[in-house]
Amino acid sequence: MIKISGLHKNYGGQVLFDDLSLSVNRGEKIGLVGRNGHGKTTLFQMILGNVEPNSGSISIPKNYRIGYLAQHIHFTKPTVLEECSLGLPHGEEYETWKVEKILSGLGFSESDMERNPMEFSGGYQIRMNLAKLLVSNPDMLMLDEPNNYLDIVAIRWLEDFLKSWDGEFILITHDRSFMDSVVTHVAAIHRTKARKVEGDTEKLYSMINQDEEIYEKTRLNEAKKRRQEEIFIARFKAKASFASRTQSRVKRLEKQGEMKTLDNIEDLELYFNSAHFAGSKMFTAEDISFSYDGKEPLLIKDFTLNVGNNERICIIGKNGKGKSTLLRILAGQLKPVSGTIQKHPALLEGYFGQTNKLDLDDNKTVYQEIMSADKACTEYRARTIAGGLMFPGDNALKKVKVLSGGEKSRVLLGKILVTPSHLLYLDEPTNHLDMQSCDALIEAVDNFDGSVIMVTHNEMHLRSVATRLIVFDNDRITMYPGGYDDFLSDVGWSDEAY
Repeated sequence: MIKISGLHKNYGGQVLFDDLSLSVNRGEKIGLVGRNGHGKTTLFQMILGNVEPNSGSISIPKNYRIGYLAQHIHFTKPTVLEECSLGLPHGEEYETWKVEKILSGLGFSESDMERNPMEFSGGYQIRMNLAKLLVSNPDMLMLDEPNNYLDIVAIRWLEDFLKSWDGEFILITHDRSFMDSVVTHVAAIHRTKARKVEGDTEKLYSMINQDEEIYEKTRLNEAKKRRQEEIFIARFKAKASFASRTQSRVKRLEKQGEMKTLDNIEDLELYFNSAHFAGSKMFTAEDISFSYDGKEPLLIKDFTLNVGNNERICIIGKNGKGKSTLLRILAGQLKPVSGTIQKHPALLEGYFGQTNKLDLDDNKTVYQEIMSADKACTEYRARTIAGGLMFPGDNALKKVKVLSGGEKSRVLLGKILVTPSHLLYLDEPTNHLDMQSCDALIEAVDNFDGSVIMVTHNEMHLRSVATRLIVFDNDRITMYPGGYDDFLSDVGWSDEAY
């Protein structure tokens, strides 16, 4: 349905696309992958007509409707239901039950639907834009990181919705398991071109790796043959009896051309700075209660937790229920209104959250700020970590004051990576990372020789690391003594009870 041919796009001195071609055929559900900065969002904007290529073409059928998740907020109606009903197609304006169904799946209660849209947080306002998009029933959906605004229950609902979607879509997400569960094809922007396969991300990356191995073997063989030819030419070009043979070989080499060495794309390696912990128990929290004004109703009530060595505890649940607040209390960022927290006197802690961006020094560079977290951190290690967090080369020399919010979050994560710690508190650490960086970070969490308490909505990450769960569901906080799949099988989410 959409044919992209021979796209070229330069930004300054960087070549983003070079003869990039890609098609989206009827019924295809495509996951778009690639390192951050390689052009995924730019390609989206080109399809929408908001960015022009230097050359090349994008062919879209006449009357083919493309729906895109808008990030800007502009509401004109007094209630959520009325606002989202604006997305209904012509002729279906009164079928508001469709809107109610989607809003419910995205985490809005019946009473929420009658509230003013401006009363909600930014994340929930983006969910309203998503509801307007989904109910509009376009021919193709374009979704750029929709999971960033959803909690785990809403993500599971969106997964089911996209599986049953009849049209086409292009999806960008750093959540590999989510992408693999909903797409029919995966396309990568890789080395300024596009590669598409039917199947999942593992199949795509395996094919890319295999192709590059074959290319390199072929290049080495060709280079060896070329050297032999050049030696022959240099040896016999002066001899009249070999003149025709040497000349034909020169022409053949010129016509053949030389295969270029592929630029090195390094695999990311991240690891936390784990300190040895001699004790068996790190801390105990007993009967913790909390509210921001110190009054009823309590956001957290009578919560108890014991943390030992080498634990992997994940905090899961809907947004706005207190997950990040609980993490901040356990990390000592907030004080409970009642209850006690007793920590081992030698305990070293590292906390990553969205609230401590203000602790960064605007006048330091990225790598200097990372180095400042540990006196033993070398410039080489700081710049290696910066590269792993998508500040390669001279990008590590950027001053903090010029960074975006997402970039500052990555600098904070770099500081936690080098901080000597026994216990890590991580609040959605994979936000603002691409798929490869997410994989590297979760591997680092898995390999950390200490304990981790982590807030995440990513089911793949939960399956990879969680050994215990703190579950916010049905207005209660419960402990589950096992992994995520066991939780789904034994307990499950209340919204999905039948």
